Amino acid sequence: MAPIGVFDSGYGGLTVLKELVKALPGYDFLYLGDNARNPYGTRSFEVVYEYTLEAVRYLFSQDCPLVIIACNTASAKALRNIQQLDLPVIAPDRRVLGVIRPSVEKVAEITGNGHVGVLGTIGTVVSESYPIELEKWSGGRVVSTVQEACPMWVPIVENNEIGTEGAEFFIKRHIQHILAKDPEMDTLILGCTHYPLLIDSIRKYVPPHIHILEQGAVTAEKLVEYLQRHPDMESRLSKGGTLRYQTTESAANFAEKAALFIGQKVTAEHVRL
Repeated sequence: MAPIGVFDSGYGGLTVLKELVKALPGYDFLYLGDNARNPYGTRSFEVVYEYTLEAVRYLFSQDCPLVIIACNTASAKALRNIQQLDLPVIAPDRRVLGVIRPSVEKVAEITGNGHVGVLGTIGTVVSESYPIELEKWSGGRVVSTVQEACPMWVPIVENNEIGTEGAEFFIKRHIQHILAKDPEMDTLILGCTHYPLLIDSIRKYVPPHIHILEQGAVTAEKLVEYLQRHPDMESRLSKGGTLRYQTTESAANFAEKAALFIGQKVTAEHVRL
């Protein structure tokens, strides 16, 4: 077994996993949620880096040649260091990818005027990762980036308050805030993997001419392209069509909440990092 490892600090990465499996149904996947130490968004760069590296090392120990960090906070605060400093030492023949770069590449393809908005957690917004990456990798297509932190959106999802009056209040308020920051915006990134579960409410308050980018489908599309460009990595991945779930929290608790994100019942295994 040489599965594709998918890591998130919590449950949101399951929305990415769902799209990855849909795009690559014959491959093996191993999902790891560090739910016992979630959330990462309020933690320092140093702690997020430490936790994320532990998760990556663990997935390498489970024979994953390729790991997808399906978490914006971990991608923002840890991925660059892991790619540049750790991989050359601990596993030069393995790869770790995130969700920010695929989103940036897709934005460059779809924006018409280069005015982009980012909705995310406080940690992702404070990291400035999206503005930095959009400037670096958009090929000059992005000329303006505005951000809005939405601290209540993740609790809304995880407490299954989707569609309630309270949820609608916070969703409407933050979208109004970000639209006011740049009236010319034509592309809006959902910069947290929980947010696709709020898409029906989000669409109510976003003008129809604005592209809404959901990371799951984009990450899956870009992973397929990556494997086509890197046949050496693609050939190392096992293809048994299996899907396993592991969590640092209670397996029963994980299974109960994961069903909300994945759309079906799952069986999980408790592990220690």
